This record gives sequence, structure tokens and C-alpha cells, in this order.
Amino acid sequence: MTRPSRVVIDKQALKHNLQRVRELAPNSKIMAIIKADAYGHGLVRVANTLSDADAFGVACLEEAEQLRAASITTPIVLLEGPHKAVELISIVQLQLEIVIHNAFQLEILEQTTLEKPLQVWVKIDTGMHRLGFPLDNIRDILKRVADCKNIKSSFRLMTHLATANEQNNPLTQIQLENFKQVCDGFDVEKTIANSAAVIGFPETHADWNRPGLMLYGVSPIADRHAHELNLKPVMTLESELISIQNLKKGEPVGYGATWRCPEDMPVGVVAAGYGDGFPRHAKSGTPVLVNDVRCSLIGRASMDMLTIDLRNQPQAKVGDRVVLWGESLPVEEIAQYADTIPYELLCGVHKRLEFIEHG
Repeated sequence: MTRPSRVVIDKQALKHNLQRVRELAPNSKIMAIIKADAYGHGLVRVANTLSDADAFGVACLEEAEQLRAASITTPIVLLEGPHKAVELISIVQLQLEIVIHNAFQLEILEQTTLEKPLQVWVKIDTGMHRLGFPLDNIRDILKRVADCKNIKSSFRLMTHLATANEQNNPLTQIQLENFKQVCDGFDVEKTIANSAAVIGFPETHADWNRPGLMLYGVSPIADRHAHELNLKPVMTLESELISIQNLKKGEPVGYGATWRCPEDMPVGVVAAGYGDGFPRHAKSGTPVLVNDVRCSLIGRASMDMLTIDLRNQPQAKVGDRVVLWGESLPVEEIAQYADTIPYELLCGVHKRLEFIEHG
């Protein structure tokens, strides 16, 4: 590709982060969450790299089909379960495990004839109030699950934590107590912990954990950085300077003339923009690295270009490397400047970019 903007994927960092999960929870199996194209890192690429994971979690049937087409035989869990009865045929053919979280899904399993029973994870709403069977009739639900001929007798129980990224939020302990009460009397495998709980709540380490964000080297904890947690960034979004303007004091930069030069200064133009996945709403002052030196975004991000303050790098020249996030510049920091979360930035990287694998 001739355009210099690109994504670099560090596969060794990905493996390191998986090992970090095992260090934190050595007695739990790992369901690596690779939905949304593995958080923008490439579904098949990540699955092949994380071949030591015990299972993969995906959001939709299409993702599971893509993995099986790539000859990936690791167990795959369909996290939202079937949306229609007809999907059960493909689920059986692809040998998928499914999450069920509502009455409709249980009903279609009770009413359909399948070649063989499925491995099912029953999701319980313990307080997040998004997906899951409610607590008030969970005993009846679990009896129906146990009696259903299309569900293996070794069904599993799961819940999802709403505030595990906040160490002092009492909701996590409420959810844990609710889940414990439901699970009493059921000798089945269970899963509770997402990335934040893997790190911050050891008491949530059940038979299985479900890390997502931390696998990609990003901190899931609100007030802690990835390097403090011994996580390594997997994705680096980078480009190059394609122009340098020497502007005078008071001259405007970019659409809307929202930023003006406070003095005579060099301004660089980078071949990257919101068409590549860089957030348009990133503020002036958002850091970038030019030859490993911090500089700042100025003016509005364009579709294909960014303008940056080069006063910290007056010797910069056309063709010099610019890092927008990743290596030495955490995506968490960019997300803060853009009033968003790292998930959105990673998932939003455009597939028009060249993806380069290292390691």
C-alpha cells in the first residue's frame, strides 16, 4: 500500500497478556473474548495467536463461521446465543456452545429437534440488568434447562459484572452474593470474571474467566495504567508526516479555523484521520509521538489528515514516523482526550489500513 497509515499488531504482546491472565488466575480456564473482530485486531489473526486459550467468545454466528472456515477447532461460545430458531442448525454443524439468557431461547431449545444436545451456558442477571434470566424465577428456569433434551446435562452458569472496573463500588459484591445464592446446590462449571475482575477481584475467579480488553494490552481498571498491570499493548496505530508548514503567529489551522498559532511555528500534517479510525472529537492537545517525542494534535481531525504542533520536534521532516496510539502511547490516554473509551477506538480502526504483524 502506498498510503503510510497502518496498524502494527504485536503477536508476542498478545501471548504475553494471555499468560498474564494465567498468572493472575492459575486455577481457571480462559475463554478469550475475541468478538468485534477481536476488538479491531483481526479475528482469525488473534485466534491463531491465542491458540492456548481454552475457548473463544464471539458475539455472532458470522464470527464463529469465520473461525471454523479458518480451521480453528478451539471451542467457541456464542455469547448472545441464537436469535432465531433456524440458527440452531448452524450452531450444531459448527459445534458451537451457546449462552442462553431469555425465555425465547429456552423455548426454541425445548421445541426443536436437534441431532445432539448442545453445551449451554445459562446467563443470570445478578444486577447489571442487560442480559440474563431474572433472579425471581431462576430456579424454575434451571429446572427446565436440566429437563431439556437439547441441552447437555453439564450445563454451565454465568453472570456479568457491571462495575468491576471500580474497586470500591458495592454493586460487585451484591452481584457476587446473588450469583452464589443461585449456584448453591448446582455442581456445574461457572464463570463470572471479565478483565477487570480477573485483575481486581480474585474472589470472582471461577472455573472459567472471560478476559477481553486486557488481552489487547489495555487496562480495564479506571485508575490504573496497563504498564502497572504488566500488560503490553498489542496494537500500534501509526503513520508518517506528509507535509510541514511554517506558519506565522495568529494563522489558523484546519477546518473551522478553531486553532491559531500562538507564535511562528512548524505545523506537521499526518496521513491519518477519522476515516482511518482516529477520533474526530479528539481535542487539541491530544498527544502523538513524532520520532518518539511527544507532540500535540492541533485543530480538528480531518477524514484523512491530522495537523500537529511540531515545536517539540523542529527537526522533523516529511516521512518521519508518527505514532497515534500503542507503542509508548497508551490508547487509554487518547481515549481520555477524545471523551470516549479504549474499546471504541480499537474497534473503530478502519479495515482500509494495512495490518502488519510482528512476532
